[in-house]
Amino acid sequence: MWGLCILPPFYRPDTREMFEKLIEFVTVHYVLSTLFVVLLALLFAHEARRGGRSVSTRELTALVNGEQGVVLDVRSKKEFGDGHIVDALNIPYDKLVSRMTELEKHKAKTILVVDAMGQHAGTACRELKKAGFEAAKLSGGMASWRGDNLPVVK
Repeated sequence: MWGLCILPPFYRPDTREMFEKLIEFVTVHYVLSTLFVVLLALLFAHEARRGGRSVSTRELTALVNGEQGVVLDVRSKKEFGDGHIVDALNIPYDKLVSRMTELEKHKAKTILVVDAMGQHAGTACRELKKAGFEAAKLSGGMASWRGDNLPVVK
């Protein structure tokens, strides 16, 4: 009468057995397991630091309003035209190195790098830091800006 009984994956014997083996491995090889977790944490920390610090939409707004930061949008001209942060400068990511001299007048401020979703901002920050600028990236890019319902201009 009840037919087929569907259990969540955790209760399936094969998944439960694998989980038990993992627990057994971690308890027997606790030094290796600890070393793995530490190396993984160091890798995440290194990758996060390589691209510069991240700022939230609130921090970006505070820096710009306090005239301590300038927004640099590294998206394509078309994406920039579809909507961008007020007073943002647009230098597409692939032209950043060749057009970096345009930013010299803003060297005293933090360059706040914005891209679509955060995929190029870290690399752009690294290039800016090599050139002597102070740079930070908007965490989540324009997707987070729009997600917070903040204004864009076209």
